[in-house]
Amino acid sequence: MKTLTPLHKEAIQYATAVGMLVAGLALTVTGFIVEPLGEISDSVLYVLAQCFIYAGSIFGIGLYVNTKFDALKKQIHSENPNETHR
Repeated sequence: MKTLTPLHKEAIQYATAVGMLVAGLALTVTGFIVEPLGEISDSVLYVLAQCFIYAGSIFGIGLYVNTKFDALKKQIHSENPNETHR
């Protein structure tokens, strides 16, 4: 059985976040074109908000972790400048 690498896990997270954004926007557009025309139900807005929250959390967490990891690498490198990195 294959295990997922961190790169594959990150790709899956970003793909699901983009998928949620597309699904939320498609649902909102659909809400505009069905009866009653031009009105969006509260439930559609609720689902759209949940899609935005999910996508925002995925993108925000990934960015935060990458920023902290890069800062940690710089700190380690500045404390040990003579060591070679792999």
